[in-house]
Amino acid sequence: MPAYFDHNATTPLHPAAREAWLQASDRHWHNASSLYREAGLTSQALEAAREALGDLLGVEPERVVFTSGATESNNALFAGLSKCLPPDAVVAISAIEHPSVREAARAWLGRGRVLEIPVDPQGIVQPAILKALILQHGPALVSVMAANNESGVLQPWPELRELCRENGVHFHTDAAQWMGKLPAEALGTCNYITGSAHKFGGPKGTGFLVLADAAESFPLLLGGPQEHGHRAGTENYPGIAAMLAALKAANQNLGETSLKQSRYRDAFAAQMKQTFPGLRIISAGAPRLWNTVLMVMPRHDNLKWLTRLTRRGFAISTGSACSSGKEGSSVVVQALGASWEELKRVVRVSGGWDTSETDWRDLAGAFAEVGAELDEGGKGRAGTSSNPVMPSQFWD
Repeated sequence: MPAYFDHNATTPLHPAAREAWLQASDRHWHNASSLYREAGLTSQALEAAREALGDLLGVEPERVVFTSGATESNNALFAGLSKCLPPDAVVAISAIEHPSVREAARAWLGRGRVLEIPVDPQGIVQPAILKALILQHGPALVSVMAANNESGVLQPWPELRELCRENGVHFHTDAAQWMGKLPAEALGTCNYITGSAHKFGGPKGTGFLVLADAAESFPLLLGGPQEHGHRAGTENYPGIAAMLAALKAANQNLGETSLKQSRYRDAFAAQMKQTFPGLRIISAGAPRLWNTVLMVMPRHDNLKWLTRLTRRGFAISTGSACSSGKEGSSVVVQALGASWEELKRVVRVSGGWDTSETDWRDLAGAFAEVGAELDEGGKGRAGTSSNPVMPSQFWD
């Protein structure tokens, strides 16, 4: 199996999630809205899942709406706000938001009603900057992602959320990258939370939106009364059950996993900087997810790195899969300090919960081999290298 280093794009289905999906598909495949006994049991299982996710997030289960993923959830949020906010109300989003936040906000509210919160050179929203923006513009909502999908930068969202609370502003966080990688309980103090199962070992097509109040209704999909009137359409209970199983599995030994994987990531980064003088790691000085390294290679187009590493069995990325080749990628990476010319040399590496030290070490070695091959004008053969030896000081 190839060494997979694109977990921020999507993750393989966790065995616990697969088992939960199969069991739910066998036992509770019925329509939870029907009136016969088996449907009632499915409805009960669905509400138990809602309560379980509420407990994991620290929110009342009535606030939880199951969706197809964070993209739908973010769209539902801004579509709902477009209907209930005064026509002159504005919202503020960070400069590094995922396209499903940025484009949804612009589409549903209009570009003129969406303010951009700048980030510092490390990619962090500074509370003082946000406070000044709030005092000047009085936004109805502030949206700042908990962890960035490209750089891995962790935002000081608890402080930003408290700042919003003190000023009577609702706070939303897109927690797609935070969930399953860092403790989630405190997220429940946010007014709105969105997330996707496939980012932490769950199935694609399943996610959630946490509302500020259960009495709110932001239905993006219209039709039947499912999800207590919040989202029409028959609920995907097997997917929901699998999402919960994946999240519980990811949360096991999370502290130990974080420490171990952080060491592997840092050893990889140190090795890369020694192998490639001039390599720059974006947001290297900021707190980041334990699995993510966003690099500006000193030379050669990022697609050349990607294709040659793919031939060697390594899956990496040139950036966000939701932004590749579009404005989104350049907007986010430029906000993190990369120039237009550097954008062509940006590569992202994102490991997983089970990525081994050997996987990280071998990836560094493969980069060295590919670099030698590219420097020789592509004349080298796959699997050969002028300098494949990895100095040992970076590795246990």
